[in-house]
Amino acid sequence: MPDEALFTAVMNPASRADPYPLYARLRERPVARQHDGSYVVSTHAAIRALLFDPRLSSEDLPPFKRPPTGNPIRDWILNPIRSRIATAHRPLIFRDPPDHDSLRAAVMREFTIPRVQGLRPRIAREVDALLDACRGRGRVCLVEDLSYPLPVSVICELLGVPESDEPRFQSWATQLATALEPDARHDVETRRRTVAAFDAISDYMRGLIREKRRRPVGDMLSGLATLRPNGLKPMSDFDLIATAILLLVAGHETTVNLITNAMLALLRHPKELERLRADPERAPRLIEEVLRYEPPVHFRTRKALGAITLAGETIPKGAPIILLFAAANRDPARFDDPDRFDPDRPDIEHFGFGGGLHYCVGAPLARIEAEIALVALSRRLVAPRLMQDPPPYRPGASLRGPEQLAIGIDGIA
Repeated sequence: MPDEALFTAVMNPASRADPYPLYARLRERPVARQHDGSYVVSTHAAIRALLFDPRLSSEDLPPFKRPPTGNPIRDWILNPIRSRIATAHRPLIFRDPPDHDSLRAAVMREFTIPRVQGLRPRIAREVDALLDACRGRGRVCLVEDLSYPLPVSVICELLGVPESDEPRFQSWATQLATALEPDARHDVETRRRTVAAFDAISDYMRGLIREKRRRPVGDMLSGLATLRPNGLKPMSDFDLIATAILLLVAGHETTVNLITNAMLALLRHPKELERLRADPERAPRLIEEVLRYEPPVHFRTRKALGAITLAGETIPKGAPIILLFAAANRDPARFDDPDRFDPDRPDIEHFGFGGGLHYCVGAPLARIEAEIALVALSRRLVAPRLMQDPPPYRPGASLRGPEQLAIGIDGIA
């Protein structure tokens, strides 16, 4: 296979179970031009050099465009206006400074460590309830039974979404996550479904924001929607809707993969599962190694605002750039024996939550959810074993994780 086609092979669903041999090939050229004109950056040093480069832009999404409806007024007047507004008010992960910085600062004022830590009892109760529901069964599907329902329940509570509306958010989050997949951005039918999900969740959020402004309570959405004590203005409705959607998708989809990938790694390394059961204090270190070894997000896309010379290759202005975080996480120039799962590994400087200006704002919450879930799974699943290895994977190459993870058990403790 020519080097210029390697990323096409990465995107192929047949590579989903084990893309790491392809990543090793890509690392042979730290900056590799692909046949479509994009540049894949795959080594730890090269990605680290780019993360704070002001010539790297996150505003790489194509303009928002709604599909035709057959109604002339809607197609020629209303939808173009709505599409321009959606393009101008994208979520902050698709924005550059200064817009990105002001939006992120507003989110971080609400996404505080005390608020996240305060969710620990709620998360623990939810995990136990989900596991209790599996009693009397000889197998569980980790995705359906725990790692999928848990994060959406937690992020909805954090935002202030009524519990009765959580099921609607699951389908919206799944569809909107396709915006992170480069090939899905240009598929007409996928974009049609994504636009429909975006419009549905936007309409819902618009009504919820009005309610939060009338009757603010102690949730994040109330805080973002109202004036702050220091006099700072709240976000505009358009930016607030985009931010709430981002928090929902990012707070759900990545955590699903983190919990599932972590449990898969533990089942493949049963001694580590036993060590966690005996010593729950190992959980944070184990999670950091999972974030390196099997991260929930494998790559993010960027765009070059100017010519960038790196590792002997010049990326021209306007070229698409793919930061292949998962390849950098297994770079032998940075980590000893990088393909070995080792929670006792020192100095785990990974890109499991990205890096630079766009480092994941929800990383503390994802870590806590994964920690509580993995400790409970290690202690409560009796004689767990994989039923299928490799398991079936979800279609996405960027947000990579099993679609199902069937685990045989002898009971729930």
